[in-house]
Amino acid sequence: METIHERAIVRKVFMRLIPLLMGLYIISYIDRVNVGFAALTMNKDIGLSASVFGWGAGIFFIGYCLFEVPSNLMMVKVGARRWIARILFTWGILASAMAFVQGPGSFLVMRFLLGVAEAGFFPAVVLYLTFWFPARYRARIIATFSLAIPLALAIGAPLSTLIMEMDGIWGFKGWQWLFFLEGMPGVLLTLVVLKVLPDTPQSAKWLTAEERQWLAEELEKDVKASPAAGRNGAHLSVMQVFKHPAVLVLCFIYFCATATNLGVSLFLPQIVKQQGFSNMQTGLISAVPYIFGCIGMMGIGYLSDRHNERKGYVIAAMLIAATGLGLAGWFGNTVAAIAALCIATIGILGIKGPFWPLPSVYLTGASAAAGIAFINSLGNLGGFVGPSIVGMARELTGNFESGLYALSGLAVAAALVALVGVRSTARHRLLTESSQVATR
Repeated sequence: METIHERAIVRKVFMRLIPLLMGLYIISYIDRVNVGFAALTMNKDIGLSASVFGWGAGIFFIGYCLFEVPSNLMMVKVGARRWIARILFTWGILASAMAFVQGPGSFLVMRFLLGVAEAGFFPAVVLYLTFWFPARYRARIIATFSLAIPLALAIGAPLSTLIMEMDGIWGFKGWQWLFFLEGMPGVLLTLVVLKVLPDTPQSAKWLTAEERQWLAEELEKDVKASPAAGRNGAHLSVMQVFKHPAVLVLCFIYFCATATNLGVSLFLPQIVKQQGFSNMQTGLISAVPYIFGCIGMMGIGYLSDRHNERKGYVIAAMLIAATGLGLAGWFGNTVAAIAALCIATIGILGIKGPFWPLPSVYLTGASAAAGIAFINSLGNLGGFVGPSIVGMARELTGNFESGLYALSGLAVAAALVALVGVRSTARHRLLTESSQVATR
């Protein structure tokens, strides 16, 4: 049971770290998906078809995948503060440089390089949070951090369409202003990260010696209690991590989850726009599903921690997503389809909280750095596949319905694989407690 002292320490760490990290992720995610709003006018200006746009939107994740593991291992070597600042600076520069793409070729190249620049940020933060928060808090903490995703989309949707109204100022297109203005905060915040983000609790001057000791003891207990500790999870080589069956299962689940997420978010403005709304109305309406996503993310994360169960809530989130996506396809080009996407977003974003504590069930120590990065890396290839499927379906059929059905199928596949391949953390806890009682 939580004590007043414990809650005070966790609250202090939370308030010092999470607002800044959430702010960085909001900026990151806006820079990742604002291309969906730019497409409302950019595609015509530089000659992008729906399928080429889908490839370009998704090729970001090829670069992301290739450099994800090296980036996370480098963070362990040089420290979180300096490495997160480096990621922030390079993605800010390249996000702003997207304003100067001229056609399909430069669009594809710049999206690829943006993925390279951002590679490692999310898994670096997930790993970083394990240095600061005991395991029993992590679903809530990761869910709260991941609120940056729906917040980025809710903020970015009206903001992006508002910036697009700057079309013609100083001879630049609205979508060029969009890329430039939304990329610059990443560059400007680099110095803030270098100044205020500590690498570990031991280097945090705002913690007392007693608080640092308590954190160290609690985190050590988590390592010893982890099933990975009994399976030499901390001693796996990088190649062994890549072949670990549980890691491959988690890669597949996250691949499907990311495909559904990006398949929807990168085409949502166009799905809404086709119903006859103005650009500004499209931005405001596109923000609505992510309000529901916030509710799903926090609710599912809280319940996952409360019941110490990850598997069941991963399955539930993916089934909610599948249902919403299937209904959106069924309703077609109607307002009801947008309502169905609100349901889908509850599951699409709700999976974050229960999913990301799972790697530490199987891996600890240095192997966790490689494992988390590998899962995020392969999983984010779904960000290439999802938009590509929707874009090709749109071009072949003239509508988005078949693409939404395909995304629904991927969500069902993720739920089935989780059912078969993921350990129940609640069951492991009961078995551990029973074993401890029996040996007393």
